[in-house]
This record gives sequence, C-alpha cells and structure tokens, in this order.
Amino acid sequence: MTTKMPTTMTGGEAAVLSLHKHGVETVFGLPGVQNDWLYNAFYDHREKFRIIHTRHEQGAAYMGLGHALASDAPTVFNVVPGPGLLNASAAMSTAYALNAKLFCLTGQINSRAIGKDWGELHEINDQLEIIRTLTKWAGRARAPAEIPAMIGEGFAQMTSGRPRPVGLEIPMDVLAAETEIDLDAPLSAPAEPALDEDAVEAAAKLLGGAQAPLIFVGSGAQGASALVRRLAEELQAPVVGYRTGMGVADARSYLSLHQPAAKELWGKADVVLAIGSNMRVPARKWIKAHAPQIIRIDVDPDSHEKFFTPAVAVTARAERALPELLTRLERHNSVRASREEELLEVKAAWAKRSAVLEPQITYLNIIREELGEDGIFVDELTQVGFASRIVYPVYNPRTFISTGYQGTLGYGFPTALGVKVAKPDTPVISITGDGGFMFAVQELATAVQHKIPLVTVLFNNNRYGNVQQMQKANYGGRVIATDLVNPDFQKMVESYGAQALMAKTPHELRAAIRRGLATSDVPTVIEVPFDEMPSVDQFR
Repeated sequence: MTTKMPTTMTGGEAAVLSLHKHGVETVFGLPGVQNDWLYNAFYDHREKFRIIHTRHEQGAAYMGLGHALASDAPTVFNVVPGPGLLNASAAMSTAYALNAKLFCLTGQINSRAIGKDWGELHEINDQLEIIRTLTKWAGRARAPAEIPAMIGEGFAQMTSGRPRPVGLEIPMDVLAAETEIDLDAPLSAPAEPALDEDAVEAAAKLLGGAQAPLIFVGSGAQGASALVRRLAEELQAPVVGYRTGMGVADARSYLSLHQPAAKELWGKADVVLAIGSNMRVPARKWIKAHAPQIIRIDVDPDSHEKFFTPAVAVTARAERALPELLTRLERHNSVRASREEELLEVKAAWAKRSAVLEPQITYLNIIREELGEDGIFVDELTQVGFASRIVYPVYNPRTFISTGYQGTLGYGFPTALGVKVAKPDTPVISITGDGGFMFAVQELATAVQHKIPLVTVLFNNNRYGNVQQMQKANYGGRVIATDLVNPDFQKMVESYGAQALMAKTPHELRAAIRRGLATSDVPTVIEVPFDEMPSVDQFR
C-alpha cells in the first residue's frame, strides 16, 4: 500500500486547496495585505476557482449570501481583518437570520500581536469574539497544519443541524509560513440527530385525526418541498409561507396561502404543523385568540419552545422526518374531502382585500410573468418588496429571496448578484428602492467586470419612502432625514458600462424587463419613478 506523504506548502495554499477539496469553485472577496499569501495561492491554483472581487466588503459578503441561498451550497467569502470584517458584518447577521451556509474566511494581524494593542494595521479588540456573535461556529488557525482540519470543521458545522454561517480567521504569518501539510484527512460527515419515531408516530396520530389542519413552512422546509406538497394533499391542509417559506408550496395550488390570508383559518384550526418555521406572527399574536395543538418539526431543538410549548416536537430535518411521517399517516389519516372550493374562496377574498396595494401588484404581476416558471425574485426593503411578501405568487423553492427578520436595507442588489452567479442560466430580478440601492451601488462595477447580467428594477421616489410614510402616518407629519438627493441614475448606470433603462408605465416596465433579460453580458438597471404607494402596514 502506498501512503501519501505530507506536502510542504504555505498556510495560504493549505487554505486554498482545502476549499477546493470541499468543492468550492467560486469565492467572493477583496485582497489586502493580511491576505497576500492567500491570494498568492489563489493565483497559483487559479484554474480551480472563480474569484469575484468586489468594490466593498459588504458586497463580497452579500454576494456570498445570495449564492448560498440560491444554491443551498456552502459558499465562501474572504475579507481582511478589522474594518474589512466589520464592513461585512451586516451581511453576516443577515446570513445568520436566514440560516445560510456562508463561510467567512477572514485575515488577521500577526499572531504575536493579537491582543497586544500595538496599533497594528486593521487591529481591533477581540475580533474572534465579534465573529462568534455572528456565526454558529468560529475559530482561529494558529499554525498552517491546523488549517485543513479547521476548514473541515467549518464545513461540518455549516451542514450539520441548523445551517448557519461560520467563521475562520487566519493570521497573516500563518498564511505565509511553510510547513508539511496533510490534505488527505477524511472529510467530516454532517451530523444528524436520531429520529424520534415515537414523536413522529404521535404527530401522525394528531394530524390524522385533525378536522382542520394547517401547515406553516419556513426556510427549513425549502429542501423538502415535494414532501410538503404531498403531505398537504393527504391532509387537505393549507400551506402557509411568509418570506423564507414562500415557494415551498406552489402559489397556483389552492392549498397555498399567503400568511395574512390564513389568519381566519388559524381561528378554526385544531392542529397546526410548523415545519422549519418559528411562525413568529401567529405564535406571538394569533395564538392569543385561539390556541390549537401545535406540532413542530425542526432540526434545531432550541426552536421547539420558542413562543409556546408544542404538543409534539420532532427534532429532525424536514427531509428526514417527512417521509416517516407520511408513511405513518397512512395508518391514521381520516378520509378527507377536497377543500378546493373553500380555499379558493379564501384566496379570492385575500386577493380582493389586498387589491388596494396598487401599483405594487401590477408591477409584481409583470415581474412574475416575465420571470417565467423558475425565475428568481430578490426582494428589498421597499413598498414593492413589502407587498411581495404577502401577494407575490412563488412557484418553486428558493426562487423568492428575502432578508427575513433581519430587515437589512440595501442587501437586495448585491445579494441578487450572488444569486445570479449561482444560477447563471436562470432569470433573476432584483427590486430595490433608491435609498437601498445606493448602499451598494458600486457593485455595478463588479457586475460589469465579471459579466453578471442581473436585471434590477429601481423604484425611485427620492426618499426613504417607508420611513417617511411612517413619519407622516404615525408621528404627526414629523418628516425628518428621509428626503434624498439622488444622482441621475440613467447617466450613473451608463457610466459603469451597464445598461440603463427607464419605465414610466407598466407597459414600459414589461418591455424593459424583456430587454434586460435578453442581455447576456452586462447588468441592467430599470428606473421606475413614482411618488407614493399604499402601505402594507394596514395588513399587519
């Protein structure tokens, strides 16, 4: 038997080859002095990677986030320490909120200077502790030989249990040092909790006897869409998704409901099944008026007792628990008549009630039609974005990308660029407002340089519109710090080398979207000027 011997290499090369071993092909990042030896190694192995360098660290992290959400694959971004990491922190907090498999690979100052307060370039206090507040797991490599195992641990953490971002910092001297490195250690298999079959049996009995069951889904159900849809059919149970749960059920099905439409059904439900979802609104508000028996399926055991104590708790990934639940349900399920007529009436009532959200609905319908079956929509903190969460029809999993509860203004455009990198052959549309767009407008240069043909619809009313709307409606018209002076977006977009289009009517928007989606080598920004739109707050 031939045994492979360790190879002499730098810490930077150990990191790069370890990423390659874990299947990483795309890295988002910015080089800098603390990461010189990492990028030297990327150069030496450049045939293995696509390095997308951005114009700001937040852009690198948000693009990594979008790539991770669209692909459901671990995604790596790299930044320098100190201010570079802090610039990326909003994206990391968003990744944490969205259960994204995002790997933050950050540089660090020289090992001997850490914690000494010597005023080293990019030195900050307790960087590792800062990373820990934003991640599921964080570590520091203290020697080159530790790097492969620590990268492996990061990937194992991302893909075990509840997926969330991880972080690894590697000091600059560790990246530069040469030593013998063993890259052939076996990869860690993701850990998965044992399935409690008694709990699954109890859930099957409870659901099987339910007269008016209801299903809520979140991001933890995105990988089990087909199973959820089958379960809904068996139970004739409506499936409710909000933000991260949209697309698990096909919006065209009578069994798929937006969250506000389900409030009346909650009041009649005897059993509610939550799959990979905390059901924040029902669990904190609706439950006060009516408390059905609740079953929770979640891979994170700490989620079970949030907001309430469930009747049954199953700790498992939905992909693991639902096949067993469906099998056992066959023995317990009641004979059920179709609820199609009833639920179509519920959907129609919601459509009539929400019809006041114009022009948002018209814009969203055009986007939906032009995206086609599998097109991906990326929302933003705009009136059109807020409306999308309660009226936009989503057909398939991972085709509605949202900021979730974190609500990070300006995340949408750079995140959508990462989505498009992950899904280059799929139509992707980002919506944004003029306020949020300017948070990361410089990434237009990244999109042009790396030929990322994202289509962005920019709704421009020259203000932080949502905040100003609240100032007027809730605070007696105390309008302050919400009016904006914007550039000429048409000239600015063209100056980057991107395609700038204007749409002043819905018809013009449709034509502009078609033109943008047909453009394969540069990004497109479609400006839509407007004044006021009705607030979605009336439906909260």
